[in-house]
Amino acid sequence: MTSLALVCGCILPIILIVCAVGAAFRGVDAIGAVAKGARSGMKTAAEIFPSLLGLLVAVYMLKACGLLELISEGAESILGNIGIPGELAPLLLIRPFSGGGALATGAELMEAAGPDSLCGRIAAIMLGSSETTLYTANLCLSAAGVKKSGYAIPVGLITEFFAAAASCVLGILFWG
Repeated sequence: MTSLALVCGCILPIILIVCAVGAAFRGVDAIGAVAKGARSGMKTAAEIFPSLLGLLVAVYMLKACGLLELISEGAESILGNIGIPGELAPLLLIRPFSGGGALATGAELMEAAGPDSLCGRIAAIMLGSSETTLYTANLCLSAAGVKKSGYAIPVGLITEFFAAAASCVLGILFWG
């Protein structure tokens, strides 16, 4: 066992011991505080689960019915006409909805075109510079109990668009 693995394996127990000793000195019931935090976390999870499930089902339905592919095929020609690799269309469409779906799509792109290709490099920049806007907004707004999002969703999507555009411009500028 290397010294790094030994140190990493000891960090969590040390943190737990320090917290327990600190709680004892302050007269805090550490086990009760952990249980209260767990109850609060479960309550929050139960509150956000329906909206999260709805979003994931909607994304799956878009993929299963072929609408995502149809839109991607239309977007490929548009992207190709402005100098952006058309293969990026599925990634551009799925990124605001699903981080896991975007990573899978990015992996497929890199497997097909290669990680050192222009498409692979732009996909990598895009995955690192943008957020799953709709997923994050859904999660945060439902956890906070917000009923009307106001400008949060439109501004998030506009930001997502500019992050994707900047990814394309930087990829083409440096490797195109």
